[in-house]
Amino acid sequence: MKKTNISSNKSFGFVFFIVFILIALYPLLNDENIRLWSLLVSLVFLILGLLNSKILNPLNNLWHKFGLLLNKIISPMIMGIIFFFIVTPIGIFMRILKKDLLNLKYNNKKTYWIEKKGPKSRMKNQF
Repeated sequence: MKKTNISSNKSFGFVFFIVFILIALYPLLNDENIRLWSLLVSLVFLILGLLNSKILNPLNNLWHKFGLLLNKIISPMIMGIIFFFIVTPIGIFMRILKKDLLNLKYNNKKTYWIEKKGPKSRMKNQF
């Protein structure tokens, strides 16, 4: 498996500072009090992120491993959903209409080569 790069402790600290500051300030939308515990945690992450502290290494590694786990679970699910709900119905619809867009049907011709009609390609005005 290809090795992935882990983010720096600085960016990890800033991201979690933003997450916890949003959690702390969210109650203000409903005219409630600020969540002090979340505000304190966000300040700790900000300070450790600014110092680029080695204290964030274990949390950063844990977060990275959690992301890799989600990648192994979510990506196949999304690809399966796309295949079974988009590609499969289109294939069934094409079979109902008896379309062979890729010319995969067997025929008794000597060759499957498709003769090109019209001029050969020119290298003028490529872009």
